[in-house]
Amino acid sequence: MPGGRLTQQERQQIALGLADSLPYAEIARRLDRPTSTITREVMRNGGPTSYRSDLAHRATERRAHRRKPAPPRGSAPVPHPQGRDAGAVADYEETLTTVLMASGVPKMGARVLTCLFLSDEGSLTASQLARHLDVSPASISKAIAFLEGQSLVRRERDERRRDRYIVDDELFYQATIASARANDRLVATAREGVAVLGADTPAAARLENIARFLDFISESIVRAAEQARAVLHSKPAPPADEDPDRPAGPDNG
Repeated sequence: MPGGRLTQQERQQIALGLADSLPYAEIARRLDRPTSTITREVMRNGGPTSYRSDLAHRATERRAHRRKPAPPRGSAPVPHPQGRDAGAVADYEETLTTVLMASGVPKMGARVLTCLFLSDEGSLTASQLARHLDVSPASISKAIAFLEGQSLVRRERDERRRDRYIVDDELFYQATIASARANDRLVATAREGVAVLGADTPAAARLENIARFLDFISESIVRAAEQARAVLHSKPAPPADEDPDRPAGPDNG
């Protein structure tokens, strides 16, 4: 399987595949590349409807030129928290951002959310986010406004009176409930249309079926979220070969 950056010819093949409505997996198979590589390439360069191979290639070259030069040979690598592989973390950060974008989160919102998810503290200030992502505070503010509107982050004031943006386990529950409840207005509006169009008409029947469908889905999501809420606060189970009740001894730590 070839490695390294995508070539201009490969980007042209990606553009042709998108024009033919091929799925990412099929484009990846034809190029002998991982599907994640194709997904990331498309999503970071305008998405499937706006992707252009020439613009994508130039953007990649600009990003490469902006990157800091490698440290001189023999210098110590920059340490990463918890002893993690900094390169692997950066790759995963890009992958998670791409997946969030594919789920409908705008690009900057996805980048901010990824940073918060990957922070061990689960919270960062606007200046920390701007510095890590190398963007303006205004970009962070706009992304946070979207994420707060979706109940995906919350803010608190720290002891220095700075806003800190936080993700925690409970927010997943709240975001799920908010998403389900967002259907309620559409359900009510659809049923208003039934009265306007006449209950015995095909259009009214269509709207009523939509309302019933969304009503059922919302109730099911809320019920499932309530039942699964405790999972968000549980601790991961120990590996199968570890017995938490086994007393420590000379050979057991």
